[in-house]
Amino acid sequence: MNPLYIAWQDPQSRLWHTVGKLSHEKNLYTFAYTRGALASPRFKYLGRMLDVHKKYYSQELFPLFANRILNSSRPEYRDYVRWLAMNPDKENDPMQLLARSGGERATDDLYVYSHPETNNQGELELFFLSNGLRYLDPASLQRIERLQTGDRLALRREHENSHDCFALVLETDEPIKVGYCPRYLSRDLCQIMEKTNVQLTVERLNHDAPIQFRLLCKAVFKLPDGVVLFGDDEYQPLDKKAVAA
Repeated sequence: MNPLYIAWQDPQSRLWHTVGKLSHEKNLYTFAYTRGALASPRFKYLGRMLDVHKKYYSQELFPLFANRILNSSRPEYRDYVRWLAMNPDKENDPMQLLARSGGERATDDLYVYSHPETNNQGELELFFLSNGLRYLDPASLQRIERLQTGDRLALRREHENSHDCFALVLETDEPIKVGYCPRYLSRDLCQIMEKTNVQLTVERLNHDAPIQFRLLCKAVFKLPDGVVLFGDDEYQPLDKKAVAA
């Protein structure tokens, strides 16, 4: 599958920076820091990968990321995979599980996200979980519970948001707010929305899931001419040599 990017939130500024890139090719996992790792003096390194200028490789998924996927031996594993709109009866790719779940943990400020996949129509597909549900009012939470797979949603630029000039609200037709697009995706999606339509639908609603897994969305769009997704400087690799992790 396409590579995954690692976003890190600065604990002081609360800004998100893309600090690394994780890939899996020819049975080998590789990780390299990106220029976003230099954006804040408070970022040092991830896990045991201590040098931001080295590229790391491993035959197994790096522990930092493997620990962000629920073990298949856990009794709740089938529910976990179902919440991500994947098949619990198949052997699921850990990279795909990371991409769908975001690999989020309450103990740190990291999030994993993927480059969009291309469908049979040549469109790009991007899956993400609706953010900020725990801060919504009761009317919004009640509306979320009535959503169904395939329902259309809209992305609206929240210009009145003084904390994030790229904030994108997820809304129903009424309109009622049903969450936010993850911050580390919103800047690129704002750029795309200026030139083309982004079709957003409910991929899955999980009534029995923790609130962070409640609403899985799918964005579909064609990349406009001249737009390079995730092409900013912070996505460029920093590695100079490869080492075993």
